[in-house]
Amino acid sequence: MSMIKFIDLFAGTGGIRLGFEQVCKDLDLKNKCVFSSEIDKKAAQSYELNFGENPLNDITQVDENSLPDFDMLLAGFPCQSFSYAGKQKGFGETRGTLFFDVERILKAKKPNYFLLENVRGLTTHDKGRTFDTIKESLEKLGYSVDYLLLNSSNFDVPQNRVRIYILGVLNKDIELSLNSDLGAADTHKYKSRLNNSDISNANEGVKPKSVSCILEDFDKVDPKYHCTETFTEQLRSVIGDDFNSLNGYRLIDYRGGRSLHSWELGTKGKCAPSEVEFMNLLIANRRKKIFGLHQDGKSLTEDQIKTFYHTDNFSTVVESLISKGYLRCVDGKYNPVAGNMSFEVFKFLDPDGISITLTASDCNRLGIVQCNTPRRLTPRECARLQGYPDNYVLLDNDNAVYKQMGNGVSVPVIKSVLFDFMSHN
Repeated sequence: MSMIKFIDLFAGTGGIRLGFEQVCKDLDLKNKCVFSSEIDKKAAQSYELNFGENPLNDITQVDENSLPDFDMLLAGFPCQSFSYAGKQKGFGETRGTLFFDVERILKAKKPNYFLLENVRGLTTHDKGRTFDTIKESLEKLGYSVDYLLLNSSNFDVPQNRVRIYILGVLNKDIELSLNSDLGAADTHKYKSRLNNSDISNANEGVKPKSVSCILEDFDKVDPKYHCTETFTEQLRSVIGDDFNSLNGYRLIDYRGGRSLHSWELGTKGKCAPSEVEFMNLLIANRRKKIFGLHQDGKSLTEDQIKTFYHTDNFSTVVESLISKGYLRCVDGKYNPVAGNMSFEVFKFLDPDGISITLTASDCNRLGIVQCNTPRRLTPRECARLQGYPDNYVLLDNDNAVYKQMGNGVSVPVIKSVLFDFMSHN
């Protein structure tokens, strides 16, 4: 094939295109993007900065017959609910979903190949019917279809990110040598697998990356990413002067375990030791089945709480906690006033492990301790957690970049999947 022409749908900031172009370079294949589409204006700006073309358009309004011919379709289409469309038009109907736009373009243009990327939950959505509908509709168009569930942490991307990669070949059997691998479910399990040499890395013989590998030099990090003095002092009041002990901690008000809470930090007002003890016991016990099965995280009565809180200062403690805003009482039942959005950082990553999954809403509040200084990850570090090369130009808009990287794909996984696919088909 002298030139592979491709289209890039739901293109975001171009992560799938990046991986595809890297494969073409490795295989010495010429390639040309003949159409791209993205509805988010800021993502389209990032795309234009890096690829020299602005993909801003609404794919639902694009006439499939007006598109130029192409060989490969790339799409990171959003997973919308198929349930509503199913109720309206019967099971097996994709109209009304964004996948329908992929389907109608494939039907009209019949390219030889496609790659679709989506969230892991696509396989289980609506008890598997959504994925069955997608697979059957692709097969009806003449495509042989296979898919992979892969964790980015197995591909030199220090992030726990499981995604589905759906591949298709027109009018012949598809061949893949990669196998699905959900990887380690968290950084602790990742480190255990690493110590046991059980990481199926894409680059044999290369030690898988950890979060420490993606950090910028501390002296080059803008101080605006450092935690504020107030928040830093709140952290110090709980954990002392060695901030490295924060590694792996979540800041969350409705979970126990390796977590810090607003009442420990004193974010709404300093709490006495008895008040901290009360709140920690409450969140540790309120999910127990003995208090009922009706909901997760139950509100408890005074009598129920006294089965695990044995100090005789109940009234004094709860009145103080309610007045400060840590506790609420409704119809004689007590529950924490929960919410983690108020914390500057909601998770301090372990530099020797992997990151939790980046999301569009939380990217800007991932933290790290570097040189004993707690700070937030920079936009460039989040881009590195997705495997974007450092020569990829980021917008001068932190919030936009955090959102883009949370929504993005892990470029090295795309590259590995497409290298395997294009080498066999």
